[in-house]
Amino acid sequence: MTSEPAETAVTRKTGAALVDDLAEQIRDRIMTGAIPIGAQLRQAELASNFGVSRTPVREALRQLQTSGLIEVLPNKGAVVSVPAPWDVREAYEVRAELEALAAARAVPRITRDQIEQLRVANQEMYDHSAGRHPVPAQHDHRRSNDIFHTLIASISGNARLSKAISDINETFPRNVSAQLVVNDSRHRDENFHEHERILQALADGDAQQAADQMREHVIKAGEQLARWYELRSSTVFRG
Repeated sequence: MTSEPAETAVTRKTGAALVDDLAEQIRDRIMTGAIPIGAQLRQAELASNFGVSRTPVREALRQLQTSGLIEVLPNKGAVVSVPAPWDVREAYEVRAELEALAAARAVPRITRDQIEQLRVANQEMYDHSAGRHPVPAQHDHRRSNDIFHTLIASISGNARLSKAISDINETFPRNVSAQLVVNDSRHRDENFHEHERILQALADGDAQQAADQMREHVIKAGEQLARWYELRSSTVFRG
């Protein structure tokens, strides 16, 4: 059975469900880079794309504005927010502590099969980002990286912790961090080996080492992302 276009599925919903679905669809396009940071979000264009009226689109944009993913600027209307470098650093500082806790909690709970799943995800992430598979590198790197981090969070056995990590991860467009790894072989190698050290600590049953390695890994990722935004501040940063 073939899947229907997203727009068709959206138009079957009404009211709050339609608004929520539209917000999720727009969010996904922003997070994947299909709608880039700084881009203007025109209600008429979005309504046409999704086959709906402007009213639910307007409500969906308000929902995304509340979450901070978009902002409304004078004479431009709704645009995709450009994260401030300091916001990125602050968010990743919190994320680092949360993921360190998740890694430590995962140590007594993780199984051999789960360790193998993490190894496979890490290797796939490296291979995709290095262009060893005939698929979109950024998309598949991001998917494999998500599997690595979300599986550890899940193994931690704390649903609130997993949700807190997920909420921070959804704060910034994910395609940017994927670009950093795909387009820079040094970052790609570092990222792979940092994951390997986390895996080794998990396999060794060393909760402190797992936490320390995860914390260092996330802080470095946040710093790389913050620097990316700083380097582009002259063209896209407005805050």
